[in-house]
Amino acid sequence: MSESVAEANDITARYYVTESERVLEFEASGKTAAVAQNISGYAMLKVRPTVDGDELERYYGFDMALDHAAELLGVSPHDLPIPEDAEDMGM
Repeated sequence: MSESVAEANDITARYYVTESERVLEFEASGKTAAVAQNISGYAMLKVRPTVDGDELERYYGFDMALDHAAELLGVSPHDLPIPEDAEDMGM
């Protein structure tokens, strides 16, 4: 599994692909949030408190999913670093 990492504003973002999902995982100040999409990239984005956590909400748009992830981390959505490989997530 290859991984892309981006860091900014004391936030680390990791993007990787599993057998079934594209995953964008964030960590900041001990808090985590994850945005996941099916492997083909043609489905709604799932927001979870952790990679393996229960789904909290689904979104069509990447921006809305990032807003929710930022809320879970207690940061501004504009502060989230996005690895280049994850920029095309969402519908």
